[in-house]
Amino acid sequence: MRAPPTPDLPLATEEASAADSDSIPRLVSEALRRGARPTDRLFDRCLPVDVRDVSARFWTPLVVALRVAEWIREAGIETLVDVGSGAGKLCVAAALAGSARFVGIEQRERLVLAARALARDLGVQDRVSFVHGTFGEAPVPEANAYYLYNPFGENRFAEGERIDSDVELGETRFLRDVAAVEAMLRAAPVGTFLFTYNGFGGRMPIDYEEVRVEERLPLTLRMWRKVDGPTWPFGIRLTTA
Repeated sequence: MRAPPTPDLPLATEEASAADSDSIPRLVSEALRRGARPTDRLFDRCLPVDVRDVSARFWTPLVVALRVAEWIREAGIETLVDVGSGAGKLCVAAALAGSARFVGIEQRERLVLAARALARDLGVQDRVSFVHGTFGEAPVPEANAYYLYNPFGENRFAEGERIDSDVELGETRFLRDVAAVEAMLRAAPVGTFLFTYNGFGGRMPIDYEEVRVEERLPLTLRMWRKVDGPTWPFGIRLTTA
């Protein structure tokens, strides 16, 4: 039976910490290590203000990060790469809740710096690292699993809804990135796991089977595994990720 999501810390605990901002990273780290879930609002206070302000729209919610950590533990996954890791929230939170190693690849340098500081401040820099690079151009580290939180959707947002205009964005970039992910998945070895949260904009290769799904989250989380041969009749998959 699937365990229910771990509870938020009481709001009073969050408010009590407000007078001492230096204690927030310790409070968040200790809570996640012991299996509690601090509020996203409290966790986000570990981030720079400009990065914190876009968290609800762009960064993985803690309830999702902890579900990913749970599935990682149950599947025996040792390494995971987060494509489009942003401020590092998924990697750091899941690392605190488990023992796997995480690598994030992110195109915006300021977000890479914020993510590295987050890992250091919360004490998981020995198992979490971040690479500054553009997906499809920078080499993607090898891993047992990959995570995609619809990382290319920003290309289709209106200009005022994007994080910033510091990188190339647009339909051409979207199509190129989606094609690169599909190629990466096809080339991955049998046994590779993939986590998709709100999909990734493309189609799953036919040799990936869905092994877990959680729809009782803000958006749908799915876990896939590459198998030896197509898992659908005639090699046709009827749904996208």
